[in-house]
Amino acid sequence: MTEFEDPRLTAIGLLAEVWEGLISKTAPVLARAGLSKIDFETLIRLARSPQQSLRMSDLAAQTNLSTSGVTRVVDRLEREGLVERRACRTDRRASFAHLTEAGADRLREVVPQHLADIETWFTGLLPEPQLREFLSTLRLIRDVVRPCATAGVDEFERRHV
Repeated sequence: MTEFEDPRLTAIGLLAEVWEGLISKTAPVLARAGLSKIDFETLIRLARSPQQSLRMSDLAAQTNLSTSGVTRVVDRLEREGLVERRACRTDRRASFAHLTEAGADRLREVVPQHLADIETWFTGLLPEPQLREFLSTLRLIRDVVRPCATAGVDEFERRHV
């Protein structure tokens, strides 16, 4: 075994290859719906958030975008009528991105085929127990490398439970 045959290199290489492969398999359905990967990620994160809204700073943290980057994405989605900004009632400096009905309709248009693609190229390849364990492992790693991936969700749940 050479210094370049380290299993850590293999692990990160396989992860990158899988990710790139999945993106290439799932991107066409998003493109047909006029959505980029980041557009879809933004819309689906809003759709899956309480009241289909996220504070802009939390959306930036969840998508791993800068504040200006998320502003540009939300501006574009707002121009298309898929997202709207709402002022925060308790902090005038903050605003929320909110999924509109048109945004939800766009997701309804794309999600069935997106799920079918995910099933074909990813989750359907694993037996149920292996998939559960894999998802658990992914969450463990995600929580270390991207702890902001669920920013704002816990805070919302604490305030509204």
